[in-house]
Amino acid sequence: MATSTRAPRRLRRRAGILVAALLLVAIVAFALYQLGLHRIAHALTSATPGWVLLAFALMSLAMLARAVSWHEVIRAALPHTAIRWPAVIRATMIGVMGSAVFPGRVGEAARVVVLSRRIEGPTRRLLPVLAGTVFSQTLINLLALAILATVTLTSIQLFSHTGLSSLIGVLIVPLVIVLIVLVGPVALRAAQRSHSLRLRLAAATLARLLSLARQGLAAFARPRHGVPAIIFQLLAWTLQWLACYAVLLALGLQSHGGLAAAAAVLLAVNVSAVLPATPSNVGVFQAACLVVLAAYGVGAGPALAYGIILQGVEVITALGLGVPALLGEGLTWRDIRTSATLEEGQIAGDG
Repeated sequence: MATSTRAPRRLRRRAGILVAALLLVAIVAFALYQLGLHRIAHALTSATPGWVLLAFALMSLAMLARAVSWHEVIRAALPHTAIRWPAVIRATMIGVMGSAVFPGRVGEAARVVVLSRRIEGPTRRLLPVLAGTVFSQTLINLLALAILATVTLTSIQLFSHTGLSSLIGVLIVPLVIVLIVLVGPVALRAAQRSHSLRLRLAAATLARLLSLARQGLAAFARPRHGVPAIIFQLLAWTLQWLACYAVLLALGLQSHGGLAAAAAVLLAVNVSAVLPATPSNVGVFQAACLVVLAAYGVGAGPALAYGIILQGVEVITALGLGVPALLGEGLTWRDIRTSATLEEGQIAGDG
């Protein structure tokens, strides 16, 4: 009886997925037709290969700079533990590949899982610390996004009232997050003494998460590691910024905003990737490029071609460096995803 009930349900689910996929294809085809396929094709075929190759090189160097930054953050968090360079680099490449290619942005959890296998010590102790180091890098990323937002807003609205308010909002976010991380555990102790069991459990979970985040801030208390970590992470963003500009040069669009437009694109695609709607954020990525470049006077066809090339550069670079790293670890992506899910549950359950 159960089997006969499951079969029609499975067929309906597959039929629904097929209909949704066909609808998505139809919408994309209509959008491409409206934008003008010939203009998009012309822009793609006329791109200068040399600048595209430079973009690949810059993206690759950016990934390496992120690995150097993470290595410094981990050394600050685990000062008495041997942290090998190859293991950190491979874990970083696998993480970037996971975030760039697969849905769900599992790359951050993946790199924690991969590296925890290569560091001596109990896994239950290492996982929370490594998760905290990822949070530490996230704070540096917020600083980088604030810098990109400053460049973007000043290039478009030269500190009009709206632009200035938006800029202040962007700059204040990292400060608020740091304040919550530092002060939050103290405030949550009162909630843990509440008469409500649900409130006590929620407060205990939040307290654990904030405690993990505080462990990742060790680099900021140790300038010897914190300064290089910040410098190399910002260098990685700078290299990505230059890669975005190189793609503008490849399509001959550098006169439309130049470096400011490249900064705006990098900001937009990263903000749009916070909650990915599709694998690799395909479609959303191109829409972000199209909207941003339109503000700098770039037509729809060249802007869409720009989004296609830039995402191609990101994804191919991530695969080109991530796949060899995955093979070097002797793992498959299914192994990584399964382990990441289990370890996330373990971290949450430890509280």
